Amino acid sequence: MPYNTNKDLPDSVKNRLPEDAQDIYREAFNNAWEQYADPKERRGNESREVVSHKVAWTAVKTKYEKQGDKWVPKKEAA
Repeated sequence: MPYNTNKDLPDSVKNRLPEDAQDIYREAFNNAWEQYADPKERRGNESREVVSHKVAWTAVKTKYEKQGDKWVPKKEAA
């Protein structure tokens, strides 16, 4: 169930992440959805959807961090 637009994302994503982070989430989810189509490619017994959501959140966390109740871009290391 890949997401065509950010409007299609779950409310838990749309209501928490800024637009750019939603783009990252959607693209990572869709890529993982394709990559982990074969159950042999997944660890354990997790569903394709669960794995794709985990990959998407990990992708967001590479560029964003949670500060209080908000997700903000990570500051560049000097």
